[in-house]
Amino acid sequence: MKTKITNVTVYNGLGGVFKNQTLLFDENEILFCGNGPIDKEADIVIDGKGLSCLPGMIDMHVHLNLDGAPDISKTISEDNEAFAAFRSLVNAQKQLNAGVTTVRNCGSKYNVDISLRNAISQGILEGPTVYAAGQPIVMTGGHCHFFSLEADGIDEIRKAARTQIKAGADVLKMMATGGGLTKGVKPGAPQLSEDEMQAACCEANNAGKTTAAHAQGNEGIKNAIRAGVTTIEHGVELDDEAIQLMLEHNTYLVATLSAPQNVIKYGEEAGIPKYAVDKNREALIPHRESFKKAYKAGVKIAVGTDAGTPFNFHGDYVTELEIMSQLGMSTQEVIQSATYMGAAALGVQEVIGSVEKGKKADLLLVYGEPEENISTLRNIHSVYVNGKCMVDNAETSRVPSNSY
Repeated sequence: MKTKITNVTVYNGLGGVFKNQTLLFDENEILFCGNGPIDKEADIVIDGKGLSCLPGMIDMHVHLNLDGAPDISKTISEDNEAFAAFRSLVNAQKQLNAGVTTVRNCGSKYNVDISLRNAISQGILEGPTVYAAGQPIVMTGGHCHFFSLEADGIDEIRKAARTQIKAGADVLKMMATGGGLTKGVKPGAPQLSEDEMQAACCEANNAGKTTAAHAQGNEGIKNAIRAGVTTIEHGVELDDEAIQLMLEHNTYLVATLSAPQNVIKYGEEAGIPKYAVDKNREALIPHRESFKKAYKAGVKIAVGTDAGTPFNFHGDYVTELEIMSQLGMSTQEVIQSATYMGAAALGVQEVIGSVEKGKKADLLLVYGEPEENISTLRNIHSVYVNGKCMVDNAETSRVPSNSY
């Protein structure tokens, strides 16, 4: 099935904006992207006047087994494996409906995200492409221990890493510090040591996998960077030394700025535990200041939302982009972080992340111009995964090619 889109504005994910473009793609790749009409036949033709085309968005930090309920520990404790899997599928489809064609799931009990990834990739289910961590690796009693693999010392951490790789994880998720949603844990305090995380990173590198570290406090952040993790998640407290280390080690920041905002916005009145509200309120300002410092210094930033945490709903991806824009990033920089940078952090930038000939046709069509207002990205026209239309909000605009 070949699809042609004419007269469309293309935001290519690499910082370029091109007017009056024509795209031709099938279910293997983008066949053409350039100016003016082309004579090649297509099964479907879409007049893209008034539309913008972007690479499919990438959310680098989600929890598909969570749905924004106020107390994540309660949700996880009450779920069995099947129920967690059902919820994960529903949330994956919400991501797709919002223009997110690729998600990196940063932790699920029972490794349900690995099974979901397999079901989608085998065509049993429809959804975005999933990069799965399965169960995170934490110290005994560490952040999110209630759905993680607990391990202590280099040998146990190495075995936990190998266990997750054996289970099929694409990425190893580790907890370098405490966090705001775990009772009795200090958010900024170091947890896994540099040596422990280095052992996991070594196993990941040997297996061709990437790594991610939940890291809020400075000492834990630096431990994770020196250990060799691919991405720092959250990065609440980043001093100049931590930022310099990120630049030297080519470490990506996945800030998840919308997560604490939602906890504070809804608060105890909505059922969020007091300890979580207090810890997130304390983190909000340093979190945003750290983001601005990292951005200005040139740290590579990929978009992640932490979707699934309290009142941080799957499908509300654009809120994260709006906050990034408010904190000083240009529209083009935000789009690049939401597309190409995520692909690069996953190590698949040759396959997805930009609108270019030969790349997989993961594409998002929206009404209007994001350059004029980043919130335009909420106005979804259609979403394609590997050239197949998965979301269509404008059936009347799609006509057979023989009418042209």
